[in-house]
Amino acid sequence: MSTSPAVLMRLVASAHSVAEKAATIVRKVMSGGDLGIVEKTGANDLQTAADRLVQQSICSSLAKKFPKLTIIGEEDLPSQEVEDSLIELGQFEEILKYSCPIQYNSIKEEEIVVWVDPLDGTKEYTEGLLDHVTVLIGIAYEGKAIAGVINQPYYNYKAGNNAVLGRTIWGILGIGAFGFELNEVPAGQHIITTTRSHSSKLVNDCIAAINPDKVVRVGGAGNKIIQLIEGQASAYVFASPGCKKWDTCAPEAILHAVGGQITDMHGNTFQYHKDVKHMNSAGVLATLRNFDYYFSRVPDSVKQALSP
Repeated sequence: MSTSPAVLMRLVASAHSVAEKAATIVRKVMSGGDLGIVEKTGANDLQTAADRLVQQSICSSLAKKFPKLTIIGEEDLPSQEVEDSLIELGQFEEILKYSCPIQYNSIKEEEIVVWVDPLDGTKEYTEGLLDHVTVLIGIAYEGKAIAGVINQPYYNYKAGNNAVLGRTIWGILGIGAFGFELNEVPAGQHIITTTRSHSSKLVNDCIAAINPDKVVRVGGAGNKIIQLIEGQASAYVFASPGCKKWDTCAPEAILHAVGGQITDMHGNTFQYHKDVKHMNSAGVLATLRNFDYYFSRVPDSVKQALSP
């Protein structure tokens, strides 16, 4: 008698389909022309109709199939009935072909926390920088990011009408990460990716101390981690509060699944328990390789300015 796949595998397979549904919503809102923008805490902290609809779609879809999950989304939305058209109950069967890593085989639904950023890079979305935008679904167990799904709704959007629009990247610790081609920056090159819209003296002082060959400024934490795993950047450096757990959970799982590393500026790992504070107060430092090289160059003045 064949046994049912482990909860983790079914959840990631479902999250993959849910993320693809989310991408269609993101594109539909944009093509409709009215983004429904509201400011949350200021001009750099925006929410659009896509943020709201995608969060409803992801959270309701996953809760319907996995009712005992803890799901934490970025947007503070009122409880309301979600339209059937937003619900996605499918799953990506390819993921179920993999065996669940033995350490996660007996995880129960109620032990899992899912961190959702419905639209990472909202500001860039409103400015038409569409390749910065991602949908993030991170899966945590015992406070650790163990699986993640990142969808890029506009991947390939500049590649012409015949190109397939959008892609979904997924990863599970102990299995690997898929949906992209793993590449590294050429040896000896130091390329930093950092914030485009939340820069500060501290952020720039930290980058200057590392003395990189090149600095790339883009939106979205998901987008920056993709730059690391595709060899477009060697370190993601953000010496500032601002990033939150829903920004880092899915990207962390995918980065760790391919041997990368992510911490705050003090070298502390992030915790993803349901009761943890949402803000990553002490910034973010991530690399695919050579983490110690970058960490050793973070000035003490930066560490002192950022308390965990």
